[in-house]
Parts: sequence; C-alpha cells; structure tokens
Amino acid sequence: LTTYFIGAARSLQVLGKLFTHSLFVEVYSVTVDCTVTSRFAHTVMTSKAFNKANSSQEIFFEVELPKTAFITNFSMEIEGQVYVGEVKEKEKAKKQYEKAVSSGQTAGLVKASGRKMEKFSVSVNIAAESNVTFVLTYEELLQRKLGRYELLTRVKPKTLVQDFQIVTNIYEPQGISYVDAHATFLSNELLPLVEKTAHISFSPTMEQQRKCPGCDGTLIDGDFIVSYDVKREKNLGDIQIVNGYFVHFFAPELPKLPKNVVFVIDTSSSMRGRKMEQTRDAMLAILQQVHEDDHFAIVRFDTVIETWKDSLTKATKENITEAMDYIRRLYRTNINDAVLTAVNMLVKDRQMERLPERSADMIILLTDGMPSVGVSNIGKIQENVLTAIGGNMSLYCLGFGNDVDYSFLDVMSRQNKGLARRIFEASDAVAQLQGFYDEVASPLLLEVDMHYPDNAVDSLTTSHFSQLFNGTEIVVAGHLMDNDLDNFLVEVVGQGLEEDFRVQGQVSAADWDVFYPDEEYIFGDFTERLWAYLTIQQLLEKSKSGTPDEKANTTAKALDMSLQYSFVTPLTSMVVTKPETEDSTSSPLIADNVDFSWVERHERHVACVFFCNMYLFLSLYSGAPAVDGDPHFMIELPDRGDALCFNINDKPGTIFNLVRDSNSGILVNGEIIGDKKTPPDGKINTYFWRFGIVHQTLGVRLEVSTEDISLFQDALMIDFYSFSYSVDLLVTKDRSLTVTLRDSVKFVILLHKVWKKHPYHRDYLGFYTLDSHLLSPGVHGLLGQFYHGINYEVADLHPGKVPEKPDATMYVKGQELNVTRGWQRDFRGDVKNGENVPCWFIHNNGTGLIDGHVTDYIVSGLFKSV
Repeated sequence: LTTYFIGAARSLQVLGKLFTHSLFVEVYSVTVDCTVTSRFAHTVMTSKAFNKANSSQEIFFEVELPKTAFITNFSMEIEGQVYVGEVKEKEKAKKQYEKAVSSGQTAGLVKASGRKMEKFSVSVNIAAESNVTFVLTYEELLQRKLGRYELLTRVKPKTLVQDFQIVTNIYEPQGISYVDAHATFLSNELLPLVEKTAHISFSPTMEQQRKCPGCDGTLIDGDFIVSYDVKREKNLGDIQIVNGYFVHFFAPELPKLPKNVVFVIDTSSSMRGRKMEQTRDAMLAILQQVHEDDHFAIVRFDTVIETWKDSLTKATKENITEAMDYIRRLYRTNINDAVLTAVNMLVKDRQMERLPERSADMIILLTDGMPSVGVSNIGKIQENVLTAIGGNMSLYCLGFGNDVDYSFLDVMSRQNKGLARRIFEASDAVAQLQGFYDEVASPLLLEVDMHYPDNAVDSLTTSHFSQLFNGTEIVVAGHLMDNDLDNFLVEVVGQGLEEDFRVQGQVSAADWDVFYPDEEYIFGDFTERLWAYLTIQQLLEKSKSGTPDEKANTTAKALDMSLQYSFVTPLTSMVVTKPETEDSTSSPLIADNVDFSWVERHERHVACVFFCNMYLFLSLYSGAPAVDGDPHFMIELPDRGDALCFNINDKPGTIFNLVRDSNSGILVNGEIIGDKKTPPDGKINTYFWRFGIVHQTLGVRLEVSTEDISLFQDALMIDFYSFSYSVDLLVTKDRSLTVTLRDSVKFVILLHKVWKKHPYHRDYLGFYTLDSHLLSPGVHGLLGQFYHGINYEVADLHPGKVPEKPDATMYVKGQELNVTRGWQRDFRGDVKNGENVPCWFIHNNGTGLIDGHVTDYIVSGLFKSV
C-alpha cells in the first residue's frame, strides 16, 4: 500500500519544486484490514493524508494487490465528500475516463494488469489544509498450496506513518491447525510486535518504523504474509451453507500415488548462460526429491531431440545419480517434436506395462522461446499435442523469461489437464522451479468427481478434477434450489493408490452463531461471493479455448457476472470521477463556493483536527474504556497489552450511569433502546441511542441522540457558537462527534447507521473516552471505575466451548471468575467495520469485575445521578 506525494512533473526542471511541496503533505494513517471467512479474503486498504501547505497539492495513491484478487470497490473522500468508483464494461469505462480527463476532471481508472501483483494508481489535487482518504477493497479465494493458505499484502508507505496497522481476522469453523505471519522487512526488533493467532495484528509506532534512530527512512517496505491451515477430521471434507449458497472444501489425508514424469528441457541457444545454469541447478535439486516409487525420463531439445534413455526409468539411487550426471553435461526449438517424444515414451511404457497401473502420468516442459524448428504454427502444435495426449496424461508448461509466448503455453497446458507457470528471471529462479515441482510431486487421487443431488443444487462450479495433489484443496460451490437439506447427500469418487476412492455423507449446515456467538456480522454473503468469484475465474479460463461461439458465450457470461457482483476482471474496469456540477471550475474536486450547513462547515473545518489528532490521543491515552454495540463494554489496559470486556443486558428504556466524577462535576449517562420488534431467534438486541453529558461547574448539559445534538446552559438551549469558551464539539462526516470539556476530558461518540428498512435493528451510538487521566481518582460509573486501571491475574488456560476461544480463571477483586478469550469491536479507527481487539470476556453482565451489581448503576433520568 503506497501513498506518493509528488506531483506529476511536466519536466525535470519542476520536479525539485514538486518534491519540496510534497513535504507539506502528511500521511497520518495507513491501514490494511482483512477478514478471511472460510478461505475467502476481503481486504480493505485505507490511506489518509493531510495537505499542510497553503496551496493545493497533487497526491498519488498506489496499491499493489495479488493477481488472483478482484477489486470490488474504490473510493476517495475529499473535503467531506465521498467519490465512489463504478464497475463498467472495459470500453465504456475507458470512454468515461477519457471524457473526464479531457474535460479537466481528476479521474482514476482501475484495471487488471501485471503478473504476480496488479497495480492500481490514481492522483488527485487536494486543496490547502485539506484531507483525503483513499479506500481500496478487493476479494480473493485463497488457494491451498503445500499444505497452507497464504495471504500476501504488499506495503510500501514510503514515509513514517503515525497510525500504521495491518489486521487480519480468520474465521474458520473447522478450527485453525496452525497460523504464522512474517514479512520481508521484519527485523528482530519488530518481530515481537506481530500477534499470531486467528487475529493477526502488526502496528509499529513511528519510532519502531524508523530505519535508524533520528532518520526519516522507514523499515516498512515489502510483503507481509499470513499463512495458515485448518483442522481436517473427515475425508468427505467441509461443506458450508449460508444464505442459499454452499461451498465444499475437499482435501483428504491419503497415501500418495506413484507418478511417471517426463522432463522436457529446452537447451537451445537462447537458454545458454544464466538461464541454463538455473535450469540445471533446479533439475539437480528436483531429481534428488523424486520418490523411489516414481518413474522418470528426460528429453532435451534444440534443433534436434535427444532422450536420456529410450523409456522411463524407476527412480532408484543409481538411476538418479546417472540422470544428475546427464543434467550436468547440458550446455547447449523444436517444441512440437519434443513434447510428442515425451508423449510417445509414456504411451509406449504404458502399453509395455512397465509402469504401475495406478499412477499419474505427466510431462513437465520448460522453455524460454517460441517454436522455430519443425512445426512452428502455434495452433497446429496445440492440436497435435491434444491429439497425442488424448486426455491420458497432464502437461505442465514452465515459461522461462520475458520473451516466452505465455498464452500459447497456458492454453496448451489447460487443454491437457495441466497448467502453465511463468518462471521469472531472477536470483530465485531455481527456487521457483523447485517450488512448482513440489506442488505436483505427490498426487493423491486421479479423476475426482464431486456428486450432489440434481434436484437440490444448480449453478454448480467445476465438479470434475483430473488430479488432486497433496497439500492442495478442491473447492466446489453452487446454489441451493431450496433450503431442504434432508436429502442433500454428497459423494466423492476418484482413483486412489490401491483401490477406487469413494466417500459419501449427509450434509448439515454449520451454525455460524454457535462458532462465533459474539460476531453479529462476519461477512454474511461470503458463500455467494465465493461462488461468483470461482465461477468467473472458471469462465475466464474456458474463454481461452474452444470454438469461437463457445469463447463468445463464456466471455459474455463472465462479463455479466463481473458487472453484477462489481468485480474488476480482465473484462471490466472501475472508474471514479467527481460528478459534474454547475459550480465546476478548473479544480472541480474542491467545492469552495457551496453554502455549507453548520455541521458541514464543521466537517470541513475540523476534519484535520479530528483525524490528525485523534490517533495521537489514542496513542497517549489508549487505556480508555469504551462502550459500543449491544452494549459491549471494553476496557483497554495498554500497560499490560491486554483488554477486558463484558456485555450489559437490560430492558429498553433503562438509563445507566457511565461516568460520575463529583470532584470535577462531570456526569455521563446513557439510555438503551431495543430492536424494532422481536427477531425470529427471540433475542432482542439493545443499544445505546442517547447520551447525556453534564459539566456542573460550567452549568452545561449536552444531549446526543441518534437523531440530533442539543446543548443547554443553565437550563436554556443555546446556539452552538456561544459556548466555545467552555465546550468544543467537532463533527466529522464519518458520523463521529468529539466532545472536549474545558481543561478536562474528551469523549468521542460514534453514530452507527443501520439500513432504514431493516426489519429489526435501529441506529445506535458508541461511546469512547480519549484522555481519562484528567479525571479525579474518585471517578466511578460503569466505565469510570476503570479509568485508573485494575489489578487482575489470569491462570489455568483451558479449552472452552469454541476451540478458538479458550477459557481461563481470573483472580480479580478477591474473586475467582471464569472468563473467555475473545474479541471485541473497536470502531474508533474504522467507524463502519471496526477493529477486532482481543480481550478477556467476563460473563453475567460483568459480575465480579464491576463494583456491586449492574442494577446499582441504573439512574432515573438522562441528567440524573440517582
């Protein structure tokens, strides 16, 4: 995630000036928030910056993301207004983009490109003393390789960042067998900062980001990688059903099948030098890993074809040693004849019964060039190879270097039950080659078919697979025709080592509320979006081969689904522009002449005050208790690097005292409200919807509800501008209100908006304290009693009802409490999605943790102390 602050230079002469101006642009927040739900990853990258200069500046935002990911959203927030991207068919998006640019508008175009990573960049012109927030969202299905899932995030902030954090939350109902996180830039000093559980976080301070003491360079430059795997207990696999869509993950533990592999190696003149050295080194390493039950052969080609032996050879120690000597002698392109030679060797050895009956046949072709000898027409070569293989073996093509015709190799591989992989010319080319071989080295099953009831599912993704390798996973998704699961029988069949593999079972939907009882919303439609993602990927693959009509049909279907689900694919683009207005000038993104209302003027005036300083407040006084949600109370304890949390349940209309400080005359009460009606599960959620804040010394009362803000002084409602000497109210577009009482505490109240037509839930408020240390030692209340810390010890950690949430015994206030390790949402940094904060959860309305009983904190009025 990169944010640049250098304007687009017209010539080298102005670059120095622009770079100087960039010093007045401060990036103060860079966050990466990823939620992985059953292998489906939803990542939000956010970068916030402030133009400190007295003139406008051009700011570049650039992000690199995995090639397998689809961008789903991009937005820019400037001067309190949000400009959101729209996914369109590529040509339409291009025309809109060109129109915007030609008319002088700032516009950003997102499109799929690149190799391992894709790059998205956009620039905007930001007015003096103004903020900009960039938000990019993308989704991807994590593929299991070598026994693990890997989530890669590339971060390059280019500067020290006041608020920098990477947070990943993994939700897997099967349970997580292991998890790890590392980064290319992690030093021994930064390594302990990474929390490695189902909640992975990395949040270094500015000092910890520095390359050296006193210098401005940042260490944060490279890849942050999270890897994990899930627990597997049954050969049928794991099936999950949510909102009418299902996904089936299949990765059984089985003995491996022998394989018969022919290595076809390009030794033409273009491969001489470093390429050939790397190929030779990789082959030497691979040969040492060929299993003794496998058979192998080597074919090399340039203008002529040469085989090491006339047939495949069993991988005995003697044969491996002889083959390695042969590889070492390779110094020196007839692709068509070379591949056909490999095919003929496998076919002949099969006919002669020299190979195990239950074994996997494969060809691995490595080349760096175009066919230039013999048959050179690409289409003819593909036709010849397809006919010769006849669906009886797999072809894997490794394209070496930048000049290879990769699309030719890709299509030829897919036509023959294999895949192509580009090998990049770099110092790790040997590791790339060896890594690919490791992925296909251990086949477990051949000709795998996943069967589901015809009358129960439709819109099924690919359900036949030529082979399953150890460490990988088969994924099938589909749509349920109804919710009747009584007859939903699943069967998996395939060819195993000694006999045919067959397993079947009745499916039941996993209850996510049981696995994650404290998570109201994880990623509720993930199965449908996973199905759409997988379907589009497979349609794009099919569009590369087949008849012209078949290509056109699959392309059209992929385009329709890309637009329906707002995925940026090779067929679509996302364009974001500022809508044209009558007030548009040469700088259309800045609306200086608009007549703002009071709140809008405050949004515009205080956006930097809130966003630039809020994180400073949090870093200085992060031990602030808070309440949000249903209602969820959270007490952060930064000196212990931990937090405590508990819920309060009572009937709607109850008013609780949250803060009471008699010495300073400050009082905060909150009233709860319930759902509109009882949900089907019978559980009525309650939330805070109204807060009353009193400063008795100043004679000020503030009422904040989900609908309005009212200020009273000496029982009279007063104008907002007449109290600036005593109270500051800062309102931002993110629906947050910061209340600063003169020479005293600061509170932040967040408004959580709920869909107006939601059948049950309502809008609600969250309450956070920024600098509680300014209150007296006698402060009390449901939150106030924790402002100056609490002593406790935790011991006897043991498994709880949920594997990811262990129980423990807490010793606090002379009592022993059973507590559970869980997570609580903190919305200070992200009002919409929040951040998962790990905490010890105290049951039964916080009994034993809070003083007395929860009923002791009920008061008779919003501004009453009793």
